[in-house]
Amino acid sequence: MIVSNNGVAKKAGNTRPTFYKSFFSFLITFVLMFLSWIVLSGKFDSLLLWLGGISSFFVAYYFYDLLFPAMESGYVKVFFRFIAYTPWLIWEIIKANFHLLYLAFHPRMKELIDPHIITFKTHLKSDIAIATLANSITLTPGTITVTADSDGVFRVHAIDSESAEALPGIMLKKVAKVFGEEI
Repeated sequence: MIVSNNGVAKKAGNTRPTFYKSFFSFLITFVLMFLSWIVLSGKFDSLLLWLGGISSFFVAYYFYDLLFPAMESGYVKVFFRFIAYTPWLIWEIIKANFHLLYLAFHPRMKELIDPHIITFKTHLKSDIAIATLANSITLTPGTITVTADSDGVFRVHAIDSESAEALPGIMLKKVAKVFGEEI
């Protein structure tokens, strides 16, 4: 298994022509830009739709490889696995907010808040998986990713021992599953 630059695990020997990959990257970028134009403008005049289409075309033509670098066969699977990961992450954020609310209003708040810097190493290989884990940790209240390097070494600040003990925990397993990596 090879991990490509965009973090999608793929099998060696992919013979799909690059023209189709570039075209689909361009097409998806164009559609997203044009839909964003429509949603943000809220206008449906033919002149504005025409200008939005032209602008979206030029943005997609010049920058399609930034949003979707290579449409690998596993890219769609990663997208849907990430969509399935998102509700779990939102639930974890909600639970962490209530935990911080408990800490903030507890009469022994000064005793309960015990900041820690936790260092741990993961076996994540792709940069996008490492960045996703780092951002997921930071989005969860009570923890902040201080550093995360390309070798998978993380340093995370946790507000109390309960938050520190949960690191990296199930979040690492879920992120590895999203990107098809083994931990």
